[in-house]
Amino acid sequence: MKLATAALPLLMAGLTSCHGNAFPDHQAGYHEYAYVADGDADTVAVLDLVYLRQDRMLQVGHRPTGLAVNPVRNEVYVVNTGSDSVSVIDAEDNRVAATIGVHHTPYFIDVAPDGKRAYVANSASNTVSVIDLDKRREIAVEATGEGPGMARVAPDNRTLVVSNRIAGSVSVYSITDSDRHPLEFREAFSGCPGATDIAIAANSTSEPKSGAKAFIACSGGHQIMDIWLAASADSWRGQQDHSLQHDQMLALLDVGKTPTHLALKPDSGEVFSTNFDSDSISEISTWTNEVSGTYVIGAKPSRAIVSGDNTSLWVTNFGADSTSLYSIDDGRLITGIRTGSRPDAIAFSADEHLLLVAASGASDVAVIRTQSKSGLPQLFTILPAGKHPNDIVVKAFQAK
Repeated sequence: MKLATAALPLLMAGLTSCHGNAFPDHQAGYHEYAYVADGDADTVAVLDLVYLRQDRMLQVGHRPTGLAVNPVRNEVYVVNTGSDSVSVIDAEDNRVAATIGVHHTPYFIDVAPDGKRAYVANSASNTVSVIDLDKRREIAVEATGEGPGMARVAPDNRTLVVSNRIAGSVSVYSITDSDRHPLEFREAFSGCPGATDIAIAANSTSEPKSGAKAFIACSGGHQIMDIWLAASADSWRGQQDHSLQHDQMLALLDVGKTPTHLALKPDSGEVFSTNFDSDSISEISTWTNEVSGTYVIGAKPSRAIVSGDNTSLWVTNFGADSTSLYSIDDGRLITGIRTGSRPDAIAFSADEHLLLVAASGASDVAVIRTQSKSGLPQLFTILPAGKHPNDIVVKAFQAK
């Protein structure tokens, strides 16, 4: 997509029209960056979201895919699928500070809520690696099912859920404080062909140990697996119903064909699946374990994200070169925005005044103003991000 030459005049026009309207004023020392992985060039592009420009390109390992941000420290992690490693980026000076070896063909990384450990699914070795982020080294490896694709930490940091794509199964582990045995296998569930994305909804924010629900996209079919994750024995919920102290499959929910990605509302009340081969999204109630509805959204929906106020769903349409805005409250499609060839990965800026969409078939990231004077979102500018961007995350911090 040849949009780079148009970016500067578009940016200048936008700054003129929205100065003092949509863009926040930041304190001195505020930094916010987007990190964009490019699997073809072995790089991560660093985009400055304060000044809306490319800051630099970082050389990482071979074929970077998954990215994750540490919620506690100013670090970003890059999974290098082709070199069996994880690169650690120091966000304060945007340099590669360390490289951590893992196992064969890692694909995805998730960071614990306390920022102390990371978990990496190694798809070709049928394992998950546990990384100590203080020591910057792998401390343990645990067996999974065949072809693990994702490893997701529950919000209470008590449970790890792994989707096994080739096996069509889900593995559940207890997380411990031990460095020698940080994971303990708990349960496995079969019957989820092409198991891929995972979303975990906490049962209660006031009592974190009262269990959770894991939703897993069965991308080889047309269903979402719904699993209850065990409540702690000393929690009120676990004491009231002892059966809830055990993991159990609750339902296989029918959605559209080839569900690929799950987007959870911040209030955990609903989760949305993007149904790639049905051109639709499905809305699932996490309370009733039912599909509330399935709606046409756009050609080949790939990924989605929900706004912090729980009212809006943004969906990248891989087959339509566009991004759709769907109103959750009204149950209708609001608008679509052209965002480059084969849009895929998607992320908000820290305060959500910008939406970033990586065009995997091009070499850039579309920057969308989520609110304009017209009340509708608008494409604001396009930033260069490598040959074929495949993932994007955002890190914001105040320099000390």
